[in-house]
Amino acid sequence: MSIRITALTDPEETSAGRRLAWLASGPDGRPAGHAFLRLFTREGQRHLAELDVQVHPAERRGRVGTLLLDAAVAAARRDGRSTVIAQAGAASPGAAFLTAGGFRAALALTYARLPLADADLPALTALAEKPHPGYRLTAWEGTVPDELADTYVASRRAMDDMPMGAVDYGTVAWDLDRVRAAAAAVSARGDILHTVAAVDRSDGAVVGFTELVVPGDGTGDALHYGTAVLPEHRGRGLARWMKADSIVRARERHPRLGGLLTDTADNNPHMRRVNDELGYLPTHTAHEYQLDL
Repeated sequence: MSIRITALTDPEETSAGRRLAWLASGPDGRPAGHAFLRLFTREGQRHLAELDVQVHPAERRGRVGTLLLDAAVAAARRDGRSTVIAQAGAASPGAAFLTAGGFRAALALTYARLPLADADLPALTALAEKPHPGYRLTAWEGTVPDELADTYVASRRAMDDMPMGAVDYGTVAWDLDRVRAAAAAVSARGDILHTVAAVDRSDGAVVGFTELVVPGDGTGDALHYGTAVLPEHRGRGLARWMKADSIVRARERHPRLGGLLTDTADNNPHMRRVNDELGYLPTHTAHEYQLDL
């Protein structure tokens, strides 16, 4: 079957990146698959591109995916990228496809879900209310309050040593503009960003945070973004404390939510243990794949 690959104009462009897109179609013009290539544009990540290839099940094994992959990788090379990453479920057709295309598995991720109907709310409330000497919790919706902005931005370096396996994500430099832009992007698509932060009582500085994105209508599943604690404040149970508080708040403020979703690198045993203790149940495993150009 003759496959036509058409480059498309994708209007989605943010301060962090832009996307290229391709559509694969058959002789009759019927769509057979598509590919998106996200080109990161921030300092420290300009070497990086992220690929998503999707082929209609009926069109698989007909070179559709290969042609889309070739188009995207060629575009990444032309743009001067040295690393392309993509994700696929463990032992899935996508994993086999990426491996055949020269990608290597660089990071294993465990996905988990906390079904809120089954959550032990009294135990979670007790964890959230347990005092942690020298610290207090605070929370907000949307962008960070002005009085916490500087130390919250500074606390983002807690993500710098997050276990990432062998994936070359580069370095991510956070400033207030980026923090506000991220919150604005969540709001623009109609979702709600909830943040719980741990604050050092001695100086009022944010030393850790956990983020949860809730669908705008308060139904379905919410998604955890980052959870991190500054290195000098680790070992005090702050991640568990913040996440327990986030769960309790989500349950109280959005009673129609079905569950909370999270993913954790397999080489991050601390956060996996926190999730296990809070009642998250593993759902599946996926891998981040990397192609070095």
